[in-house]
Amino acid sequence: MSNTPWLPRPPPLLMVLSGPSGVGKDVVLQRLRQEEPSLSPVVTATTRPQRPGEVDGMHYYFLDPNRFEEMAACGEFLESASVYGYCYGVPKAAVRAALDEGRDVVLKTDVQGAASVRRMAAGALLLFLAPPSLGELARRLKARNTENSEQYQRRLETARQEMMCLPDFDYVVVNHEVAQAVADIRAILTAERCRVQPRRARV
Repeated sequence: MSNTPWLPRPPPLLMVLSGPSGVGKDVVLQRLRQEEPSLSPVVTATTRPQRPGEVDGMHYYFLDPNRFEEMAACGEFLESASVYGYCYGVPKAAVRAALDEGRDVVLKTDVQGAASVRRMAAGALLLFLAPPSLGELARRLKARNTENSEQYQRRLETARQEMMCLPDFDYVVVNHEVAQAVADIRAILTAERCRVQPRRARV
C-alpha cells in the first residue's frame, strides 16, 4: 500500500509476540526479523542473570534490582512484571520513539506482559505463539536444560495456565516448525497492513 500514491501509508504497527516459556519465541523472532527487516525490536530489561551466549543490550538489558525499581517507579516501562522470581520490563521511550518515526515495532513478552501492553497501549496487535501440545512444550523445556527440576515443573504449570489466556489475543500461531510459524506471522502482518481501517498504536 505504501507504494501506491493515492493510498495513505498505513500507521506503524505495535506487535506483541507472546506465549508460554519454551515455545520458541526467541528463535521465531530472530527468523522473523531476518525476513521482515523493517520490524524494529525493543529490547526488554530484566533482573534475571545473564545466560551463556546472551549479550547485554541485544537479548536483554540486564539490570540490578535497584535500578529496575527506580525505572519502574518513574514510569519508564510500558509493561513490567515479575516472572519466576525476576523482573521484566519494556522501556516505554524506545517504543514511542520507533512509532513516532513510522517504524513497526515488535515486542517479545510473556502472557502477563502482553495483557499489560494491551491495557497501556491501545491498538497493539497481540499474537500468541502456541506449542503443538503441552507434551511437546515439556520436551522443549527439558531440552533447553536451563532450569532445575522445581523450576521446570513450575514453568509447565504456568504454561497450562497461560494457554487459558488465548482468547485475549488477536491471533494464534502454532509453532510446529519455525519456518511455517514465521510465514504465518508474516501473513498476519500483510493482512494488518492492508486493512481499510488500520489499527493505530498509541503509547
